[in-house]
Amino acid sequence: MVTRILIADDQEGIRSAFRLILDAQPDMTVVAEAADGRTAIETAKAVRPDVVLADIRMPGADGIEVTRALADTGIHVVIVTTFGLDEYVHAALRHGASGFVLKRSGPALLVEAVRAAMNGDMLISPQLTVRLLRRQGVPAETPAAVLTEREDEIVKLVAQGRTNGEIATTLFLAPGTVKNHIASVQRKIGARNRVAVAAWAWSTGRAEP
Repeated sequence: MVTRILIADDQEGIRSAFRLILDAQPDMTVVAEAADGRTAIETAKAVRPDVVLADIRMPGADGIEVTRALADTGIHVVIVTTFGLDEYVHAALRHGASGFVLKRSGPALLVEAVRAAMNGDMLISPQLTVRLLRRQGVPAETPAAVLTEREDEIVKLVAQGRTNGEIATTLFLAPGTVKNHIASVQRKIGARNRVAVAAWAWSTGRAEP
């Protein structure tokens, strides 16, 4: 299946560069562009892409507003920005972003972020991940947080930054099975997202930073 992408950025040069990178992938195609957030929201609802790549700072509506407006549409929003401020990252994830990538992270990570979103994963630039883990509220381990052997294996791989697809390949599981195990872990330990799962794994000695 070919992933259909909308690029929302107020800089034409950025949109063109992203289009070249993404259209070069055999499983991706750019179906629309938008130079401001309001147009991005309207175009996304009309065109129904699979993924929207949205800059944080745009006229009309910023990337957070775009994420919030598309939260219930089934469209994945990945924030791609120059600005990795904590408040931006937390706001984006809180409103349902499927990833947060810094533009300087390079083309390979951009492509990986799109694929991760389509697989139900959340990719965050490595430059931001360590900082988030340090500041993330880590759920305390309780007697109820008893993991199965398989869940424990998966948690360790999540803490290494592996995507669902990579975990599935490593453990010879279906990606959907991995996703279900991670959801179970999140319920058991009270973690809101993968970052919190990784932080919990580090704090409980299940994985090394």
